[in-house]
Amino acid sequence: MEESHDDNAELVRKIKRLVEERGWNQEEFARIARLNRHTVRQILVGDEPRRLRNATVSACARALGLTVSELRNHSLERLLPRMIAGSASSADDLLRRKYAEVTMPELRAWLERNPDRARQLSEDELEELLAFQGPEGPLSAIGVEVFVQRMERRRRLVEQVRAIAATEYLGLLEQIVELLHDKIRPSRDGIL
Repeated sequence: MEESHDDNAELVRKIKRLVEERGWNQEEFARIARLNRHTVRQILVGDEPRRLRNATVSACARALGLTVSELRNHSLERLLPRMIAGSASSADDLLRRKYAEVTMPELRAWLERNPDRARQLSEDELEELLAFQGPEGPLSAIGVEVFVQRMERRRRLVEQVRAIAATEYLGLLEQIVELLHDKIRPSRDGIL
């Protein structure tokens, strides 16, 4: 379904207003959304609203604590209260609860040094970090930063796949995934 110019302009207007409500400047939003500064500048400052790619909309929604559907379909009036009181504080609350379960000094130090990145971690990702603590765990073996980078790469990849799956390239995506899956899947007789 092709998005109209008016729909796109409204989406850009919502993103601008929600980012403003969060109190983020362009650089902060670019970092949190993991978008390049030029793209963010065009969204937040551009005179003529640029057509947003699915991956860009997805990144903006994630940074704002929304789903793509919420960002596209809910009115600004419905979303504003969440910016003021909702999603940022719930991410902080989750992080505070999980922080109490941290036993590994390296993980505790990473969380303190990287509060923005830590807020972006899902509950499942935080659980995974907590499960891999300890002197013999993967966090000790490869380091917290490397482990979190892998989680972030995985999350970014899943977001990209979702964006691609919503386009006319779904068939191509299926072929690529099947090819890769066949490459790593053991053969039927158990020999790799």
